Amino acid sequence: MGTRKKVHAFVRVKPTDDFAHEMIKYGDDNKSIDIHLKKDLQRGVVNNKQTDWSFKLDGVLHNASQDLVYETVAKDLVAQALDGYNGTIMCYGQTGAGKTYTMTGATENYKHRGILPRALQQVFRMIEERPTHAITVRVSYLEIYNESLFDLLSTLPYVGPSVTPMTIVENPQGVFIKGLSVHLTNQEEDAFSLLFEGETNRIIASHTMNKNSSRSHCIFTIYVEAHSRTLSDEKYVTSKINLVDLAGSERLGKSGSEGRMLKEATYINKSLSFLEQAIIALGDQKRDHIPFRQSKLTHALKDSLGGNCNMVLLTNIYGEAAQLEETLSSLRFASRMKLVTTEPAINEKYDAERMVKNLEKELALLKQELAIHDSLANRTLVNYDPMDEIQIAEINSQVRRYLEGTLDEIDIINLRQIQEVFNQFRVVLSQQEQEVESTLRRKYTLIDKNDFAAISAVQKAGLMDVDGHLVGEPDGQSFGLGVTPFSTKPGKKPKSKKMFKEQLGPSTPPPKPVAFEDFKNERGSEINRIFKENKSILNERRKRASETTQRINAIKREMDLTKEALNFQKSIREKQGEYENKGLMIIDEEEFLLILKLKDLKKQYRAEYQDLRDLRAEIQYCQHLVDQCRHRLLTEFDIWYNESFFIPEDMQVSLKPGSSIRPGMLPVSRLVSLGEDDQDKFNQLQQRVLPEGPDSISFYNAKVKTEQKRNYLKTMMGLQQAHRK
Repeated sequence: MGTRKKVHAFVRVKPTDDFAHEMIKYGDDNKSIDIHLKKDLQRGVVNNKQTDWSFKLDGVLHNASQDLVYETVAKDLVAQALDGYNGTIMCYGQTGAGKTYTMTGATENYKHRGILPRALQQVFRMIEERPTHAITVRVSYLEIYNESLFDLLSTLPYVGPSVTPMTIVENPQGVFIKGLSVHLTNQEEDAFSLLFEGETNRIIASHTMNKNSSRSHCIFTIYVEAHSRTLSDEKYVTSKINLVDLAGSERLGKSGSEGRMLKEATYINKSLSFLEQAIIALGDQKRDHIPFRQSKLTHALKDSLGGNCNMVLLTNIYGEAAQLEETLSSLRFASRMKLVTTEPAINEKYDAERMVKNLEKELALLKQELAIHDSLANRTLVNYDPMDEIQIAEINSQVRRYLEGTLDEIDIINLRQIQEVFNQFRVVLSQQEQEVESTLRRKYTLIDKNDFAAISAVQKAGLMDVDGHLVGEPDGQSFGLGVTPFSTKPGKKPKSKKMFKEQLGPSTPPPKPVAFEDFKNERGSEINRIFKENKSILNERRKRASETTQRINAIKREMDLTKEALNFQKSIREKQGEYENKGLMIIDEEEFLLILKLKDLKKQYRAEYQDLRDLRAEIQYCQHLVDQCRHRLLTEFDIWYNESFFIPEDMQVSLKPGSSIRPGMLPVSRLVSLGEDDQDKFNQLQQRVLPEGPDSISFYNAKVKTEQKRNYLKTMMGLQQAHRK
């Protein structure tokens, strides 16, 4: 960081024929101003009211031209901005004292132009004097009116009014206005056009102090970014110049404001009061908290007030006796501002593109050096480039053969290959774990021994004995694998419902999970067989779709890399100069091969994507069949369960074929959930999400929330319309 320095405070006195020479005196060095008030004899002989004040400043500008004001106040600050220092110039004072004239000047007279147009002019002049730097200039124009933010350049046809209100946002880089348009200016004329456009949109009004009074605070900001053309250093500098024209500061009684203007004056005085509170807090070394957020003005100027910025205050005052009270108030503000210190420092940033190029050059040199070392050490040619998919697949194959025992050892080539070997060990291990878990899930329903809620539910269903052993546990040693039917011995037929009743008693029906296994082996065997076949086909289609999706993603990554390489080749060609032959652009062989490769990749991508669309259609159809089979299986089981165990035997004759009661007419008590397991849900999510890339999960989550919000708003609107009717 830079060294701390105090804010520079200047005073400009408005020329007048009725100057109070007896009350206002200037110092010989033009850096002090003394105010003297005559004693009020009506208050009696004893009168201790202060009558003399002396203010030390950085300069007093009396009868000064616009040229002198700019040379004194702004020139050095603007010059330092091109070196990377932020700067702020603020005009403060009562209405009619000359703030807007000092800041903007008379736009119809070039000689009377103010600080703002002169600053723009100086910036572009200095750019011309620095051919070794590529400098870009952008501008914005903000208005704060009645504590609301407005973009004075939003009337431009390519900007338009903002849908959302502007807000002040803070980040580690500083304070910025979200929603404020920033405009690139390539030449001085463009910058002036933007300035004049904003000036026509300012809110002005007339009152007793000034017939064209600015009723708002305005901040014109010049953003500068400078890159060196000669140095390969990736560092560059940025800066911004805030030119602030504050609204008039005076008491409501003096302004003669009524109605809307009274409201404006109230907001103006409130924001200026908060500005003064922030200045007082900044000048007090013991204060830890600075109330920047009390108003939009102080919040927007947080970086300028006591931050990383060169700060200059120009206080405009009257020289007439009638305005002496307001003059004293303005001078007190200037004195307080002089107590504030800032810490200007160069804003250095790094050009990522140039940094990458420098690193690529350094990498090429290091590879050359490695090649020399390999040659001196009589080593065979070693490739130090990143491994492609074919090389990674070969290492994966070596790892699998090593684990299977068909390969005794893996040859070590370089560090990158060693890292990839360990990585492929991790990949193979993860795949094996997934295969084992998938196999177990297909055969069993896994129950966590520590999940007491699940254990309690299983005990209630009759699948676990009082000792905590699951049905099918040998010798009390838990293998925790799901539900087994009553008959687990090979070659033994499942128990019929008559045997169920004999075991459990006539009034105790078997647990539904156990009965369901019996139902699938007897009456529901055919529909269960169809269900399993459909699900097998569905899983096979999902697997193919997953593999196709992975191929699509791999092709997409290869396309992105090819595009980057092609753009890099184009940029090299543009820098070296483009050559034409009979109106055709000449490109080198490498760029031509990249174009052919990209064309071939696009063809592969379209073919794979069409296959994926076809598979998705098949998956959707198979899923529909599986859902139908699942629903039918559950429905028929429920009918069978109710008819078999809840209807007396002497009445079950009515349910036989040809009777008056058809199967299914009995009420359904509860269905056993044959819901999709976690793997099914994950597979479906994978098929929907992965074609757009692994990062698209968040996108789909947001999409779901958006749809919910949209449906909610639509429902609420419908209710409101119905209520009106």
